[in-house]
Amino acid sequence: MIDAIYKLYPQVVRTVGDEAFDADGNLVTYDQAAVQAYVDANAYREKRASAYPSIQDQLDLLYHGGYDAWKAAITAVKEEFPK
Repeated sequence: MIDAIYKLYPQVVRTVGDEAFDADGNLVTYDQAAVQAYVDANAYREKRASAYPSIQDQLDLLYHGGYDAWKAAITAVKEEFPK
């Protein structure tokens, strides 16, 4: 959630708990619903990133199985965690 605050409110330079502050130490009011919507909309990214095979495994798959095998493995992850 903290990353979403920084993305949506670029003036925020520091957070403490649920509070956000600008460079001058002023409290920045943010829309928690908008932050949660951003988090929900981008949750697939982290899930996909952890589900993809490592680069080494992908290269090994390309070498031994060819492009079609590699593409099938990547497509399976994308289908499991759609945008």
